[in-house]
Amino acid sequence: MSGASQLDELVAVVLAPNPSPMTLEGTNTYILTRPGSGDAVVVDPGPELPDHRAAIEAAIAERDAQPVAVVLTHHHRDHAAAAGWSSGWGAQLYAFAPSRVPGDAVALRDGAAVRAGGVVIEAVHTPGHASDHLCLRIEDSGAVLTGDHVLGRGTTVVYWPDGDMGAYMTSLRRLAAIGAPVLYPGHGPTVEDPAVVVAEYLAHREEREAQVLAAIDAGERTAGAIVARVYAEVDAVLHPAAERSVKAHLKKLAAEGRIPAGLEPAAPQEERHG
Repeated sequence: MSGASQLDELVAVVLAPNPSPMTLEGTNTYILTRPGSGDAVVVDPGPELPDHRAAIEAAIAERDAQPVAVVLTHHHRDHAAAAGWSSGWGAQLYAFAPSRVPGDAVALRDGAAVRAGGVVIEAVHTPGHASDHLCLRIEDSGAVLTGDHVLGRGTTVVYWPDGDMGAYMTSLRRLAAIGAPVLYPGHGPTVEDPAVVVAEYLAHREEREAQVLAAIDAGERTAGAIVARVYAEVDAVLHPAAERSVKAHLKKLAAEGRIPAGLEPAAPQEERHG
């Protein structure tokens, strides 16, 4: 048996064995197929681990299907490192930014759709966590696969400098406007109350922004010092990731003219064009 869990008529999930403080229980790889179609779509094949590939292939075989499309929510390795499996499967690979992922991908832009496995999957560009991030809306059910835009537990990192806090908050509002009945995140359990959770995400980011401003008013002048003050109750192992989000807040606040000159972080040279 594959260990896949069926979430609804069209969607099953296979959990990758890559748990960590950042990935929660591991990466959720989704298999989309309409019973009897004979074809399947794999969303976020995840880390390149042989046992995980075997579990995905077993789950697809259990559904009397074969993989014909692989869709990536974004380029981060815990979601996309195994994208190259698509060629071995004879499946078409899709990504918002093909140059950023392994394999020969076709560009999947905002509003475009993948039609395979008896389902229609609409791409919704939701930059913020990463500039190439997509949410994927299933036309039949309205369910949305959210990648790292919204997680099943906790909150996500806005991964500065590629991530953008202003874009992230705009993307959260766009997701809220979709009115999805359920969210299938890239990490953690299914989100059964999307409207409540997305509102909480927005409130959380607004609260963090206020805390960043308060830390600056208290005299803090570096992202590290702000993290030490604002995230004092958070496990220190998460502070480097928190610093990414704080820098994204600082960039947004600087663009809005709300913080003193010179506090906007400079992107590392190797990441400016990444």
